[in-house]
Amino acid sequence: MRDTASMAAEYAQSDQFRGARIHLCDLAGLEIRDCEVSDLKIVDCYGSDVYLGGSFERLVVNDVDVTAYVEAELDRQHPTRVLAREAASPDDYRAAWDAIETLWAATLDRARLLPEAKLHEQVNGEWSLVQTQRHLLFAGDAWLGNAVLEEEAPYHPLGLCGAWMSPEAMAKLGLALEAAPTLEEVLAPRLARMAAMRRVVDGLTEAKLDRVCARKPADPYPDQEYVVRRCLKVVLKEEAEHHRYAVRDLAVLEAGA
Repeated sequence: MRDTASMAAEYAQSDQFRGARIHLCDLAGLEIRDCEVSDLKIVDCYGSDVYLGGSFERLVVNDVDVTAYVEAELDRQHPTRVLAREAASPDDYRAAWDAIETLWAATLDRARLLPEAKLHEQVNGEWSLVQTQRHLLFAGDAWLGNAVLEEEAPYHPLGLCGAWMSPEAMAKLGLALEAAPTLEEVLAPRLARMAAMRRVVDGLTEAKLDRVCARKPADPYPDQEYVVRRCLKVVLKEEAEHHRYAVRDLAVLEAGA
């Protein structure tokens, strides 16, 4: 790693740290993002502020398993997570989508009170509010428009995928990676996609939920069976989790406005 004050090293798509042991090193400011961390151990370390974020099957802090506590607290603060995660019947899917529509309507009203520049500002390196809307547009296009509805041209150019998909793969889908749209420019296709989701959940039956899709969400996704209920649940979970991130960062933006 380069040892400079002005530039930190960056490693991507590497397995060179698998099984490594880091001992007596200064890791202040270290950021690990979008990585496989199974069996990661941090032992006898110290610091003033440690942040963990992600999906962990089991999380132990100082010999205390805090997994259930963290999940329960997140569910308490964001009950729509429960609706999205536990949706099973057509009515469950409709209830979850009702809650998601309500949440985003109120949050977007809050966002519109901020200067446009704030809506493009990243908080602690996370996606801006506009980028979040672009990502949810892509999620809806892939899991609903392509997989469930089998649209001829499901991917809107303003969609944005996560770092797990290569820029080349995103470009093949027609995504305009260098685009810099305003919030309202993104919301035009985003709200149209949400309306499509509304129409689908309103017409759901058990048989429709159990239908096997003829397509996968996008070419980079693995070749496996995709059932409608699974695809719609991905949309619900993406909406619920990214709304949680958005309101967290929106509070910071409002405080600094």
